[in-house]
Amino acid sequence: MAAVEMAARSGRRLLALAQLDPATASPGGRDLHPLGTVASLAENLAISPAEHRVELDGLRRARVVRMLGVEVLVAEAEPVEEGDSGGEWGPAVEALARYLHAHADLRTFLEGQRRSGDPMSWVNLACQHLPITASARQKLLEAGAPERCQRIGRGLDALLRKEQG
Repeated sequence: MAAVEMAARSGRRLLALAQLDPATASPGGRDLHPLGTVASLAENLAISPAEHRVELDGLRRARVVRMLGVEVLVAEAEPVEEGDSGGEWGPAVEALARYLHAHADLRTFLEGQRRSGDPMSWVNLACQHLPITASARQKLLEAGAPERCQRIGRGLDALLRKEQG
């Protein structure tokens, strides 16, 4: 929560990194994946003194260059270029469209998202909402744009087949 509170006071941006082992109660810098997402703090709602609802909007991938701190971790990170998806985003976006057509509630949610017209931003948004494990999500984050698009497209199609069958 310290990172969220710091982001709220200083430009609303933070670097979101997944833990290597989710069971680690108080992760340090060595307990986090070096590749994460620069995100904008969209919402930080205190539900109770011990519980918060935090919503982040992923902006771009970034790799940790240096991390400092003990109680509060501060990272220097460099952006990871997406590169060209090689046209692979097309099938992923089509799979997303098929999935959204079957889920009006999700379509309404996505229409309310603040997204650019860049197809990759929609593919990445779909990735955030796939019902997959944290380790599978990390593998997608680490994959290049073409592979990520292919995996997300296949994942959405498989999810839709499972729901319909």
